[in-house]
Amino acid sequence: MSGMATATQVKRPAGYKPGVGTRGVRTANLVILSVLAVLFLIPFYLILRNALATDAEITAPEWMWFPSSPSWENLPNLFNDPAVPMLRSLLNSAIVAVATTVGTLFLCTTAGYGLARIPYRHADKVFYLVLATLMIPGAVTFVPSFVMVSSLGWISDFRGLIIPTLFNGFVAFLCRQYFLGFPKELEEAARVDGLGYWGSFWRIVVPNSGNFLAAIAVITFVGAWNSFLWPLVIGRSPESWTVQVALSTFLTAQTVSLSQLFMAALVAILPLVFVFLFLQRFLVQGVAQTGLKG
Repeated sequence: MSGMATATQVKRPAGYKPGVGTRGVRTANLVILSVLAVLFLIPFYLILRNALATDAEITAPEWMWFPSSPSWENLPNLFNDPAVPMLRSLLNSAIVAVATTVGTLFLCTTAGYGLARIPYRHADKVFYLVLATLMIPGAVTFVPSFVMVSSLGWISDFRGLIIPTLFNGFVAFLCRQYFLGFPKELEEAARVDGLGYWGSFWRIVVPNSGNFLAAIAVITFVGAWNSFLWPLVIGRSPESWTVQVALSTFLTAQTVSLSQLFMAALVAILPLVFVFLFLQRFLVQGVAQTGLKG
């Protein structure tokens, strides 16, 4: 057998060095990733450059890589602008994003767990109805949602900004797919100890789903922070503006201050950058764990 294995071995070409091809592939991947990283970082560089420049430097015909004398006063000028309550807008966005994230996690995880684990003869029909909501354009439900919120008196109110956006069909779908792949043995052991579905969910499933829940939280938080159209319609008064609505006022004002606009954009994206940097590993691991079972 050893002689036959030796006879059938592939002959290597003269001068072949193991690992040369692998190093070449790694080098090519490194070059491609470096180019993509640079392209990805260019918008952030432009925002930082223009945020620390004057309007004349931004619109100058000669290209300037970075201001020779950064205009750090653009930051205090931004928060001292009486026309745009930037600090209040950041606080409103934080409240809306955090509340939306917590509410969405609670509603969608419980809905997904119920569809995946609780036996019910109409569970599949309910699941298909949830999927059907993903096929309805947001423009179709926008006006009825606004009429309902207006009739409840929630205009320029946190309730109007948060409650209509809490349930997300896509997040519920991801939760169901994840819970379908969750080990049933752990839940069965919990039921032996006397726990029902509710107790098993909170004491067994949730503590062992940290990566997945963190990934869903990041996606939901970013979406709520960047939401513009709904807060624009509901937040009529400046006290209820979110940061995205505040940013739009720099473009609709009588005089456009480019330096203030870019500084506001820089301030608006910093919380998202920090959230992503601290939770990016949970984002990758959590999305990979959702699976496509069922």
